[in-house]
Amino acid sequence: MTFAQRLVLVQAGLMAAGIDAALMTPGAGLRYLTGYDAKALERLTCLVIRANDDPVLVVPALEVMAAQASPVKDLGIEIRSWQETENPYALTAHLVGPASVVALDDHMWAQKVLDLRDVMPATRQVLAGQIVAPFRMRKDAGEIASLRRAGAAIDEVHAKVPGCLRPGRTEREVGTDIANLIIAAGHVAVDFIIVASGPNAASPHHEVSDRVLEIGDPVVVDIGGTMPDGYRSDCTRTYNLGAPSAEYAASYAILMQSQRAACAAVRPAVTCEQVDATAREVLIGAGLGELFIHRTGHGIGLESHEEPYIVSGNDLPLAAGMVFSVEPGFYLAGRYGARIEDIVVCTDSGYESLNHQPRDLVIV
Repeated sequence: MTFAQRLVLVQAGLMAAGIDAALMTPGAGLRYLTGYDAKALERLTCLVIRANDDPVLVVPALEVMAAQASPVKDLGIEIRSWQETENPYALTAHLVGPASVVALDDHMWAQKVLDLRDVMPATRQVLAGQIVAPFRMRKDAGEIASLRRAGAAIDEVHAKVPGCLRPGRTEREVGTDIANLIIAAGHVAVDFIIVASGPNAASPHHEVSDRVLEIGDPVVVDIGGTMPDGYRSDCTRTYNLGAPSAEYAASYAILMQSQRAACAAVRPAVTCEQVDATAREVLIGAGLGELFIHRTGHGIGLESHEEPYIVSGNDLPLAAGMVFSVEPGFYLAGRYGARIEDIVVCTDSGYESLNHQPRDLVIV
């Protein structure tokens, strides 16, 4: 879809929901709708999408040139600037006009939410995600192509990770090397780096530390970045310095079965929680269920984590174009952990994996 088509869909969604306007501040939602990667500042930048009128972009005077250099100009969106001594919230309220309900960007800063409430005290505030998220969840062909490129870029990094893992190096040193590789592979930003060795691998969101890698260590490497077009990568592989213990190798083999089964379960009409249950059942059957302590996956696109979430209790049916991670793991506190993560696309008949590095335990 074009940005213009996305805006039309949001306007139709607002009308159908009885919402007078949506107010989108800098972040993934604004970029999705207009292509404008605006800076998140204390000064208000806000796209006013009115159900019955053309959208208007409110920007600080010092950001006008940046807004004009973005796709906003080609969309023909009016840009209304404000000076440092003016109240941009009053301007926004004036542009919205009389309103019973406005939808606010899900990630709008609390300070901005409250300031908007002050200038529109009789207007009910709801989340804009109810209108925007259903469109963002189903990626179009261009978005999937972007995510394929992101997947290939992070695969390129994982292919080089074994060369970074040597006994005597710290997790932090390895993380620095990986950060350089992420940029060299075509990303414009490093979003996160997890290098979790030995007992640190039992912490799913461990980042890096000064722990020194040792022979026998498992090392969970979960990495991701942002590509020039804003789309994200995310992939986890698990490595072992030298031969793993028999216990760990056996558990890892079960984890591979769990991840394969969950991917194979992906197809339209299957619910998010059914994919989660499929991954979990394999681990439960092998006595590892209690060691799988997080959801099976999360959506990805212009954000590293977005809808849909692959978790128990989410009965949302999958649909073609949804893109999300499948990443079961096991974590034994004080000893070790492991995770395998791929980004997959739900297709008309099944799934497509956007990551292609081997999923076996990599012996370094």
